[in-house]
Amino acid sequence: MILRDPVHGLVSFEGEEERCVVRLLGTPEVQRLRRIRQLGLTSLAYPGAEHTRFAHAIGAAHVMQLFVARLRRIDGELPFWQRLTSERARDAIAAALLHDLGHGPLSHLFEEALAYARPVRALGSQPGQVGLPEERRRTGSTEAGSLLERAHHEDWTEAILLDPSTGVGRVLRAEDSELPRRVAGLIRGRHELPYLARAVSGTFDVDRCDYLLRDAHATGVRYGELDLPWLLRSLCFAVSPHGEAPGLGIDGLKGLAAIEAFVMARLFMFQQVYFHKATRAAEWMLQVILRRALELLRDGTPLESVPAAFYAFAVGRQPTLGEYLALDDLTLLTAIDAWQGAADPILADLCRRLRARELFKTYELLGEAAAPDAAGRWLALARDVAVARGLDPEVYVGLDVAQDVPYGEDGSLDIVFPRGATRRPSEVSFVLGRLKDEPLRRVRLIFASELREAVHAVMQS
Repeated sequence: MILRDPVHGLVSFEGEEERCVVRLLGTPEVQRLRRIRQLGLTSLAYPGAEHTRFAHAIGAAHVMQLFVARLRRIDGELPFWQRLTSERARDAIAAALLHDLGHGPLSHLFEEALAYARPVRALGSQPGQVGLPEERRRTGSTEAGSLLERAHHEDWTEAILLDPSTGVGRVLRAEDSELPRRVAGLIRGRHELPYLARAVSGTFDVDRCDYLLRDAHATGVRYGELDLPWLLRSLCFAVSPHGEAPGLGIDGLKGLAAIEAFVMARLFMFQQVYFHKATRAAEWMLQVILRRALELLRDGTPLESVPAAFYAFAVGRQPTLGEYLALDDLTLLTAIDAWQGAADPILADLCRRLRARELFKTYELLGEAAAPDAAGRWLALARDVAVARGLDPEVYVGLDVAQDVPYGEDGSLDIVFPRGATRRPSEVSFVLGRLKDEPLRRVRLIFASELREAVHAVMQS
């Protein structure tokens, strides 16, 4: 099979190690990825961002092919049991293709909305703030946190791989009865060869190498461009002095600039694309819509065109795998379209606004104003404006905290110097040393457009 890709050019899956890729592409679970956008609602800010997780899956598999080819040029220095056999290469390419299989509609947004399967106040989180607090995401210490944990896309990916009734599962088992389990392990970052696991799930994995390039191409920006050929050419092994299987390394004399460019590309994409104010406003509105619908369904209020899996989440039941796989962007957006006629006036209004791209406006909080206590005070003032206009303050005004760590040093890549000496990237790069574990944080008030002038007046008074 030969495909034309707008990012990588000609992509081919013709070798013995890739024969399962062709069959996997024809399965219903992989074809479903055609109906899930890679960047959710980002096309409301960048009109070209209509690419799908299907295209990204193919791109990630192609980058893994390039990765495999590079390692085979240098793995002669390893003991034979640590080399990249044909079976291991097949497993890695399959894992790269299937790593996003369990994503829900509109990518990560659906998972975030499920954090509110119970009312916000019952969770004890700050009303109007998007997303479950980070400590609750980690611990699952609330009822909604547990639901979100069960609904994480990686859990669904593993369920799809291991279920004997799925097309993907059948294709993998036809190759090797243990292949589904090995692929699931690679996607989770587990493998007997650390360098292979980190290529699938790590700081510099094939997923990020493709999505940075693809997202930059689709949005028309240049911030996500990176020197992938040189990055791959600089890959080497970080050999363990104790004879253990090696990890991934970068030639310190050649590849440090490529790693710095990779990290800077990720930083700039978060600043300019992923945290764009229009994107965040649209995502905030969608989460409020889904939260409102979940609460109405939980209270017994009927709604039209409700996907079976969404209803299951609302009433606290784990959806079946078939119900979950029926969820995609089309089914969810069809429901939102139908909810424009809902009896609940707030749900109907929010759905109408989103469908018409009448997005909420934002006001960015900077410096001391972005600190939690200060932001809470500004939120209260903005909500007073909403109350004065007769709008529900917890629906039409909120606080959006967008945060990510563009470079978290997790030990998945070392800088390798002559004679095998290794250092952490942050130890030899001024840029990476400054960025290491530093969060990129944007704090914004989000509010209905008709409140814009009044909110700005309050903020500037």
